[in-house]
Amino acid sequence: MPTTNDAVQAYMAAWNETDESKRRALLDKAWTDDGRYTDPMSDAPGRDALVELITGFQNQMPGAKITVTSGIDEHHGRLRFGWKMAGPDGATRMEGIDIGQIAEDGRIQSITGFFGPLPAA
Repeated sequence: MPTTNDAVQAYMAAWNETDESKRRALLDKAWTDDGRYTDPMSDAPGRDALVELITGFQNQMPGAKITVTSGIDEHHGRLRFGWKMAGPDGATRMEGIDIGQIAEDGRIQSITGFFGPLPAA
């Protein structure tokens, strides 16, 4: 059973992996079969849909890299962490936060991504 850190690291590595078979292997380790990814522009129900979503992201943003920018905050099977997307030149293009749920087997069950800073009060 992976630790939450292992699952998040494998999940994030999948966003940067251009080889589809290696990306699938990372997501097999990190993501439940029926896991769901949602962000303001996407909804990917299931691991296969996430693989396709990442392929589309890489085609739209060639050379972009996504990295974790915070520790992983976790309680009661829930997690959150910050991330950033950098362009091929290394400049930050977007930042955000992912909030998720961990399944009993330690893999990620769901991620809801938010882009940018929190809105003003």
